[in-house]
Amino acid sequence: MDEVQLETDRLLLRMWREEDFEPYAKICEDEDVMRYIGGKPYNRLEAWRHFAYLIGHWHLRGYGHWAVEEKATGNFVGRIGFLNPAGWPGFEIGWTLGKESWGKGYATEGADRALQYAFNELNKDHVISLIHPENRASIRVAERLGEKPEGSAEVLGIPVIIYGVDRPAT
Repeated sequence: MDEVQLETDRLLLRMWREEDFEPYAKICEDEDVMRYIGGKPYNRLEAWRHFAYLIGHWHLRGYGHWAVEEKATGNFVGRIGFLNPAGWPGFEIGWTLGKESWGKGYATEGADRALQYAFNELNKDHVISLIHPENRASIRVAERLGEKPEGSAEVLGIPVIIYGVDRPAT
């Protein structure tokens, strides 16, 4: 598996490291962060299993969520990237950031860079985001990325709106 790293002006999207687990577990235990992702915080074991899932997705699919760090500080701020496990509604771009990183434009900045990678390097024609109907912040990020509502679904028992965007015409 090739290690893919992306950069923006302020962010580094990089492969996961074992030392990312502690800050990732801290994000996963926050009720506000997890409200729309499964509806409840993860305990350490659930956080570890999800951490391993994110890493494994890269090995099985050749793409996945990156660990995201602030370039200026080196601080871990969350994850941004792609999922498409068996039974998923489509090739999804998603983002989860720690609360201290909310409101800085990081989700849009990182997801925009990842979306460029999906279209230009992974040759994807269409990308979706699965967003809880009450998650206004993620809906705004999806809209900034050019995504539009395409329908609804239930994923892992959670109702979601499917937002999507096509590859830009050349």
